[in-house]
Amino acid sequence: MQAYIAAAPKEVQGKLKALRAAIRYVAPGTDERISYGMPYYSYKGRLAYFRLSRNHIGLYLPPPVIQEYKKDLEDYETATATIRFPLDDKLPVVLIKKLVKARMKLNEAKKGKLKHHG
Repeated sequence: MQAYIAAAPKEVQGKLKALRAAIRYVAPGTDERISYGMPYYSYKGRLAYFRLSRNHIGLYLPPPVIQEYKKDLEDYETATATIRFPLDDKLPVVLIKKLVKARMKLNEAKKGKLKHHG
């Protein structure tokens, strides 16, 4: 993760560090690795990915989190599993924490429903 952030332009490293810190704050026990060339976090299933693009940082959360928080995200460009945070705007750390927490709860609920028989 350090290498991914260190490879980014100096002026955006702070935002990437803040995003990583927000995810790790909400989900301290997550598995953190590089997957598909981007930082990936798993917690009882897929939790979040992020990627630096030329004009934004993309945060990828499995559905339906983005749909459920449409109102909070109306200032950002979104897709089914993507939120784009423009590089020239302040990173909405509180909102990011809220979204990651929501995804964690969904993963916990899903895991709870899976019963092992045998």
